[in-house]
Amino acid sequence: MTTQRRDILKYSLAAAAASALPAVQAQVPAAPGTGSGTAAGPGIDPRDRVFITNEDSNTLVVIDPKTNTVESTINLTSFDEDPRPPFRYVTAGVAPTHAAMIHKPLYHGCIDAHGAVPSPDGRLLATSGRGSSNIYLIDAEQRRVIGNTPNPAAGPTTRPERLSSGLLLGREPHEPTFTRNGKELWVTLRGEDRIAILDVDRAVRQLKGADSAGSTAVRQFLPTLNGPAQVWFNREGTLAFVASQKVSQVDVFRVNAGADGRSQPQRVTTLDISAQDKPGFTPFMKTTSDGAEVWFSHKLADALSCRSTQGGFDLVDSVPLGMGARPNHVEFVSNARGSVVYASLARIDDGGPGGVASSPIAIIDRSAAGGQRKVVGTFFSHGRESHGLWTNPENTLLYVAHEQDELPGTPNAGQTVCSAFDVSDPFKPAFIAQIPLGNLALPSGALRNKKSINLVYVRVGAKGQTA
Repeated sequence: MTTQRRDILKYSLAAAAASALPAVQAQVPAAPGTGSGTAAGPGIDPRDRVFITNEDSNTLVVIDPKTNTVESTINLTSFDEDPRPPFRYVTAGVAPTHAAMIHKPLYHGCIDAHGAVPSPDGRLLATSGRGSSNIYLIDAEQRRVIGNTPNPAAGPTTRPERLSSGLLLGREPHEPTFTRNGKELWVTLRGEDRIAILDVDRAVRQLKGADSAGSTAVRQFLPTLNGPAQVWFNREGTLAFVASQKVSQVDVFRVNAGADGRSQPQRVTTLDISAQDKPGFTPFMKTTSDGAEVWFSHKLADALSCRSTQGGFDLVDSVPLGMGARPNHVEFVSNARGSVVYASLARIDDGGPGGVASSPIAIIDRSAAGGQRKVVGTFFSHGRESHGLWTNPENTLLYVAHEQDELPGTPNAGQTVCSAFDVSDPFKPAFIAQIPLGNLALPSGALRNKKSINLVYVRVGAKGQTA
């Protein structure tokens, strides 16, 4: 396919999708040259932090929502531990940096940082390395990787810590999820058709080197449908839903937590969702805060669907988003002004704020009767290829992660950005800030934080969305 033909197809899809969705809602515009909109929104606690996984830099960015600036970057790969130059040929007089080699298997640590989820009390954060087959636990309060040790090669220009290699689980760990009691971590192994179930306390001890030799944090491997993408639990923590990125099915398991809080899973049923997701690609799902429904994003079908978490898990709604919408994540806001579902769309429209390309966020009115939910509006994410979504505990702030860098000629050109919105009125999100994620300083040069995937808003010590 020629470049010209690809461009024509791209803009045709965008036009078709744009015509299928309601008009974009009015937003507070960004101040020229600053990327800022309104003042910081309501509902911010001093303990609050936003964590973003960046797949192409293998980093975890920490944002302080009080200032909407990057507080720190947590490095998950060991490419800055070696003071020697990179082991590659010089081309045209230019030596490659370690930062250009972060996906090489020579280095231990994380490759392709992807999933992110907080523990029910917000004290731990779990993230996966898709390309390195491992899982990490992060102390959310200290903002550091659990299991780091002194770096024997440390010098004036290298970091004093040698990064942990995390816990080896298996091929393609895609998304981690804590059980509602916080005792276990379930991790979908997309390349092995099973879930690794870890004992959290033992995992922490193992990472710290405090457990007995030869012990493992993995309690069991649970066989699932083909290509498991994600697990999410119902509000009571008694059921686990497993979506797939390979088949048009959803597994449902009964957790069967024992007296010690550990699970003894048993498959209840496998749901056929081919009518909603014919291509068989459902990368994300989430249960509503009231516990009544579980919502699914069907990326290649350009649609969402939701099912009851009760009885036979009947289909409640199927919501088309328009050709080329490519939904990633969903998030919920419910307050006195309304109840909505937000869906981040990977599609990029050129008619964004200031004429700059931006991804839309779809707004679905959840207060409508079952079978009648539909897109009632959209707003621009103020970034390209929106992905992760998460709200603060008060349900008044929304943060959005983006996969692509901003366009040349814009204030944050060449930067991956996170966007913040005031969603006190869920039907009229007010833009607060576009936050450039910046660079991680390394001995070999600056490493740009790039390709943001998952994003979570964490209040350490308080019950969160996984509680």
